[in-house]
Amino acid sequence: MQVIIQPDTATAANLVARLVADTLKTKPASVIGLATGRTMEPVYERLIEFHRNDGLDFSKCRTFNLDEYAGVKADDFRSYRHTMQKLLFDHINIRPEATHLPDSMAADLNQACADYENKINAAGGVDLQLLGIGSNGHIGFNEPLSSFSSLTHVEFLTAATIRQNAGLCGGEDRVPRFALTMGVATILASRRALMLVTGAAKAELLANFIEGPVTSMITASALHWHRDCIIVADAAAAANLKNRAGYQFAFENNPAWAAYR
Repeated sequence: MQVIIQPDTATAANLVARLVADTLKTKPASVIGLATGRTMEPVYERLIEFHRNDGLDFSKCRTFNLDEYAGVKADDFRSYRHTMQKLLFDHINIRPEATHLPDSMAADLNQACADYENKINAAGGVDLQLLGIGSNGHIGFNEPLSSFSSLTHVEFLTAATIRQNAGLCGGEDRVPRFALTMGVATILASRRALMLVTGAAKAELLANFIEGPVTSMITASALHWHRDCIIVADAAAAANLKNRAGYQFAFENNPAWAAYR
């Protein structure tokens, strides 16, 4: 795991966007795993800028979102399909048929999850998976005590997640209670995982996740088992990390990161 600390949110988001852009430049037909939530908004803003100003090409890539609320139609403002169209898809040259989210309106949600997993595998797997971290340590909608061997599945959302997402859904009573989500094992199968963490509110959680034990109570801690995982945090989110100086030394002196400093 590589931990990179940036001075502020804008700089951290820019670094994440550059890593996504470089993945697409190296492999235009990349399969990119996407995440929603406020943390990703500045990343998508930068990617749109790269497309408009620098010609970043999305025409050959395919995307798979981590999750979607169950029982919410695509044109509902709460849906992640609606969010992704507004924040990214409508502003870049990606093919509509190349953008995938779990089928939240399927009659059989368990079958929809199995179908989504099969689509990811048929695409050759995810080259780069973007991630945020929930207030209770979840990735995707894999809530505490989720199995680290889980594949795409239906998840019952915790009270903490409902509270966290209330603002985006118009109140706690408008947050769906179930979601379809990539499983922990699905996320770990990606060839690279790239997480962005910002803000002082995530400082204690980030320290427990990175420097604490691997535990299903913090499902993000499963990323310690990922073969190529990068965590980008702003200074506020990184404030509680005990090894901040060590992470900074590695970023500033490893030749692999020279182009990003």
